[in-house]
Amino acid sequence: MASAEAALDRLCSPEHEVSCHYLIAQDGALWQMVEEDRRAWHAGQGDWGGRGDVNSRSIGIELDNSGLVPFTEPQMAALTTLISDIRGRWSIPLHGVIGHSDFAPLRKSDPGRRFDWRRLAREGQAVWPDPNDEGAQPREEAFLGAARIFGYPVGEGFGAVLDAMRQRFRPWARGPFDGRDMAIIRDLADRFPVDRGAPAA
Repeated sequence: MASAEAALDRLCSPEHEVSCHYLIAQDGALWQMVEEDRRAWHAGQGDWGGRGDVNSRSIGIELDNSGLVPFTEPQMAALTTLISDIRGRWSIPLHGVIGHSDFAPLRKSDPGRRFDWRRLAREGQAVWPDPNDEGAQPREEAFLGAARIFGYPVGEGFGAVLDAMRQRFRPWARGPFDGRDMAIIRDLADRFPVDRGAPAA
C-alpha cells in the first residue's frame, strides 16, 4: 500500500477479507485492529512446525514498508517493544517469532531482505544463528531435515526453503547452496528446535 493509512483502510475493510492484529507505521505509530485472543486473517495458507492454519495460532503484525528500503528506527523500536509484550503475555519462545516468508516461502516474501532480523535478535526478541562452518558439507537432504526441525515447511521444496532461510539469515547471499547455508540451518536446528504446539507471532 502507498501508506500506513491506506493499509489501515484495507485491513479494516470487510470486503477485502484480510486483517491483522497490529499495524506499525514508519514513524512508529501503532494500531491494534483485532484482539490478540481473536483470529485475524493475515497469514493465509502456510505451515510452521508441521502445522497449518497459522491464522488460528499466531498474532499478526504488519509493517508499513515496500520491502525495498530499510525499516525505520521508530518502526523497529515500536516492533521490538510490541513483540516483547506479546511474548510475555502468551509465552511465545524466541523461535516462534517468524516472518510470512518463513511459513509460506512459495507465496510470500515479506518482511524481505531489508528487515533487520539481527537487530531483533540482539534485542532478545528473535533467534540468530552462531554457525560453525567446519565440516559443513552442503547436502540437500540434510539441509531439509534440519530445516524441518527448525520449523520450515519443507514440503514447499529445497529451493523455496533455502531462499526463505537466506532472506532472513543471509540476506545478500547469492549463488549455489554452500557450506555456510548448511552450517546456519544445522545450528538453528540444534539450538532452536520448534515446539510444535507453541503459538507464533
